[in-house]
Amino acid sequence: MNDAQRQELVRRLQHGEELSPEWARILFPPEKREYELVYHGKEREEDIIASTLAVPLQKVRTFGKNGEGWHNMLIFGDNLQVMKSLLEMKRSGQLCNADGTPGVRLVYIDPPFATRQEFRGSEEQKAYQDKVAGARFVEFLRKRLVLLRELLSVDGSIYIHLDTRKSHYIKLVCDEVFEESRFTNEIIWRRSTAHASAERYGAVHDTLLLYTMSPNKIWNPQLGSLDKEYIERYFRYDDGDGRKYWLEDSTGAGAGPPRRFGKKLIEPPVGRHFRWKQEKIDELWAANRFSVTPRGRVQFKRYLEGHEGKAIGDVWDDIKRINQVADERTAYPTQKPEALLARVVSASSTEGDIVLDAFVGSGTTPAVAEKLGRRWIGVDCGKLSVYTVQKRMLNLRRNIGNKGAPLPPTPFGLYNAGLYDFSKLKELTWDAWRFFALTLFQCRDEPHKIGGIQLDGFLKGSSVLVFNHQKQPGVRIDEETIQSMHEALGSKVGSRMFIIAPALVFDFQQDYVTLDGVRYYALRIPYSIIHELHQREFAALRQPADELAVNDTVDAVGFDFVRRPELQYEAGAKKRRGELIEDGFIKIKSFKSEAVVREPMRKKGNRETLSMVMLDYNFDSESDVFAFDAVFYAEAIEKANWEMRFPIGAIGNQVMAVFVDIYGNEAREVIPGSTFGVRKAKAAAKRAKNMKKTRK
Repeated sequence: MNDAQRQELVRRLQHGEELSPEWARILFPPEKREYELVYHGKEREEDIIASTLAVPLQKVRTFGKNGEGWHNMLIFGDNLQVMKSLLEMKRSGQLCNADGTPGVRLVYIDPPFATRQEFRGSEEQKAYQDKVAGARFVEFLRKRLVLLRELLSVDGSIYIHLDTRKSHYIKLVCDEVFEESRFTNEIIWRRSTAHASAERYGAVHDTLLLYTMSPNKIWNPQLGSLDKEYIERYFRYDDGDGRKYWLEDSTGAGAGPPRRFGKKLIEPPVGRHFRWKQEKIDELWAANRFSVTPRGRVQFKRYLEGHEGKAIGDVWDDIKRINQVADERTAYPTQKPEALLARVVSASSTEGDIVLDAFVGSGTTPAVAEKLGRRWIGVDCGKLSVYTVQKRMLNLRRNIGNKGAPLPPTPFGLYNAGLYDFSKLKELTWDAWRFFALTLFQCRDEPHKIGGIQLDGFLKGSSVLVFNHQKQPGVRIDEETIQSMHEALGSKVGSRMFIIAPALVFDFQQDYVTLDGVRYYALRIPYSIIHELHQREFAALRQPADELAVNDTVDAVGFDFVRRPELQYEAGAKKRRGELIEDGFIKIKSFKSEAVVREPMRKKGNRETLSMVMLDYNFDSESDVFAFDAVFYAEAIEKANWEMRFPIGAIGNQVMAVFVDIYGNEAREVIPGSTFGVRKAKAAAKRAKNMKKTRK
C-alpha cells in the first residue's frame, strides 16, 4: 500500500464512508504468482465466495412420478447465485453422486459471449471498449469457475467450451483457479469444413479446455470407428488366413526381467519390461500372438477382428454440427450436437454421477446425461432456455441424435432461483417458510432467546425474528408492536434487529423504526431489499429482445418476486395481403411491467419491457405442460407493428401464449382455437378437398 492509498483509507474511515470491493485487493493482496492475468475489476476468490448470495431454490413443479431420493434439477436463475446454493447443499450432504461422493462429478459449460459491437468512435476508442468488454467477460466467467471448482467432487472434471476469441485468456484464468498442474487437455472440435474468407483463414473449430481436480479422476478412454484409410495404414499384415493385424510394442517403461518366448529367453530393452507375466506370455505364444525378429525384438499382433476402435485424440473431426433437418434440432441458438456431449459425459463420468451444465441453453447436456444414466442439473437465466429444455426432456428418444424409441425421463424438478412466485410461498408449512425467509436474507439459522422472546437467527451479527404470521393470522406489526418488543429486548439486542414477515403484515412504510438508538429493520416479503444489507446493488435478470441477444452474458444480483405484466391484446384471423389464405394473429395493444428490486430500471411508454412471446399451438390443459412451438422476439414484433402472424393450420383446440418481459415475468393467456376461426378454416379445407374428389 502506497502513501496516497493510506491517506485515502484513513480519510474514508474517519468520515465513516463505505469501502468498495476494490479495497480488498489493496488491504489483503492475493498470494503472488509467477504469472497471472491482471485486469480491472478482478476480485479475490475469498470475496467472490463470501459475497455471492445463496438464493433459495423454489420448486415450481415436478415432472415424472414423485419417487424417493434424488430428483434431477432444471433451475431458472443466475447461475452464480444458484451455484452458491448448490454449494450449501454439498456442504450439508444433499449433493451427492450415486456412490455417495459429495459434489458434482462432471461440469460442462458453453458460456456465452456477446459479439455485437454497438460502440461507434475512433479505432483507438473502439479498441479500448473491446478491452473493457473483454475484462468484464473474463471476470464474469472467472467468478463462476471459482464456484464450480468448489462444487466439483475430489475426482471431478470440468470442460469449458470456448471459441477462438477468448480461449487464450480463459486458459490462463483456469490455470489460476484450478492450478496449472490440473490442466489435462486442450481439445479442438472441428465443427465445420473450411469455408472461403476474403480476409483470413476460415474459422472452423471450437476449443474445449479440460481440467481435473486430481490425478485420480474418473476417466473412461473413448474409441473412434476405424475408417478404410486407417485400416490400410496400420493393419498391413496377415497370417495367410485373411486375418489382418498390426504390430505394437510389447514392452512398457521401467526395467524388468527376461521372458521366454517359445524356446528363446529374451531380455527386454534397457529400462523397459515385458507387459505380461510368463504364464500369460506362454498362453499368447501358443495362440501365435507374437512376432519375434532375428535380433530378438518382440512385437504383439493386434488383430483387426475384435478391435474395438482407435483411441480418440485431442482433435475431434468426426462430430458434425447440427444440420437444419436433424432429429435433435431445437432451433435454439448455439445448440451443440448430442454426439459431442456423449463423448464428454462418457469419458469423464459413470452411471449415477451428477453432471452439471450452468449455461444449459438448449438442454443437450441433460438430454445426453439422461440417456447415459447420469444424474443432472441444468441452470439458465433465460426463459427461452428453460422452456426449450422442459419440452426436450419430455420428448426424448433413447439414442444419441434423438433417434429410436421414446425415453420417458426420470423425475426432474423445475425450480426458480432469485425470481419467486409469492403465491406459492403462501402454501409452505411454517418450518419451510421459516427456512426460506432465513435463506432469502442470508441469515444464520441459530434459534436463541433474549428477554424471553424467541428469536430465529443472526444477520451480520444482529438478531433476526421470523414473524409467525401463520400462527397469528390477521395480526399486524405496527410501531406499538415494535415498542412492546423493545421493552422486553432493550439494549440487550444490540444496536439493530431484523424482523422478517410478509409485506402486508407491516403497518408502517419506512425501512426501520428507531427506539433508544436501536434500529428495528422490516424485511418485507416480497420487498425491494434494504440497501445496507448487501455490498452490491441488486440487478434484475434480463431476457433478450432479439435472437442475437439470447446468449448475451447476464449477471443478476439478489432476488425479486414475480409480478404479472399488464397486458391487452387482440387475436383473430386475417387474410394475407393480396391472397385468400388467412393467418392467425395476435396484436399486442398494451404491455407494461417493471422489476421490484430497489431502484429498478424504469421504462417509459408502452410495450418497451416486452422480451418475447412464445406460443404453444395445441396446448393440453390436462397435462398443463407448456410445450412451445414458436417464439417471437420483441424487436421483430415491433417492426411488424406489434403483431405476430402464424399459420391457422397449425392451431389446435386452444393456444397458450406466454408473454415474457425483460425481467423474466410472464403473462399467460389461453386462447380458444375458435378465436382464430380454426373450425371454420378446417371445414373450408375439408370442403375444398371433397370438391376435388368430386371433380375427379
